[in-house]
Amino acid sequence: MNDKRILILGVGNILLTDEGFGVRAVEYLEAHYRWAAHVRLMDGGTQGLMLMPELQECDFLVVLDVVLGPEAPGTVYLLEGEDLRKSLSFRDSMHQTDLLDTLVTCDLAGHRPEAIVIGLQPFDYKTMHVGLSPQAEALLPEFCRKAVAEMAQRGIVAEPKAE
Repeated sequence: MNDKRILILGVGNILLTDEGFGVRAVEYLEAHYRWAAHVRLMDGGTQGLMLMPELQECDFLVVLDVVLGPEAPGTVYLLEGEDLRKSLSFRDSMHQTDLLDTLVTCDLAGHRPEAIVIGLQPFDYKTMHVGLSPQAEALLPEFCRKAVAEMAQRGIVAEPKAE
């Protein structure tokens, strides 16, 4: 994937406990890993359609987020293809509704990047609190290691920074 423009996008609302997990994950990846020049890391927050220019400029999109699935809190999900489409239909979160609309709009505009979502089943995504739940905070390093390993399988390689 050295010739592809890659965007690693952390999304979520940092004011709602684990809802901000994707943002915290991209911050962790930026602080602990070195990335190639064609890989961009970005805090997408809850920007929704305002992210369209960034999405149209990339060839491959990695979204880091929370995912509400059938498994226990702390479960890590990889969503792509049909599973990704279904996950983006989840409308209990403002940023995921906007992300779906943004990807559909990119498609209509003629360039929708190939995309995957790497997400965590949240412990608490409704409590108004700046900061992750203690359980999600404890899982952040391992989640990021899994995300880096998944991206490496797709040719997106990162090097750990010296501690």
